[in-house]
Amino acid sequence: MKAQIFNFSVWIKETEPKALKEYFGTLLAASGFEVLELSEKHFEPYGYTALFLLSESHFAIHTFPEHNETYIELSSCVIEPFNKFIKNYEK
Repeated sequence: MKAQIFNFSVWIKETEPKALKEYFGTLLAASGFEVLELSEKHFEPYGYTALFLLSESHFAIHTFPEHNETYIELSSCVIEPFNKFIKNYEK
């Protein structure tokens, strides 16, 4: 069996930490990922970074409110929940 990592990344317009955490936490769970831990950092005067540690790898959020953009990235070593995440992600 060959080791593989499946990656998805995109820039989005939402920058509100609470909305991002709720939306993507729900989407990850609904896709079949197991969230082991959530680590967050709120920056002053603005900005937010979150890392969802998954049993299948990780999901990261990095906001840039000064540019009205957020970068999200999913890395997974399991294809099934990865594909569900991509299918259910609302752009």
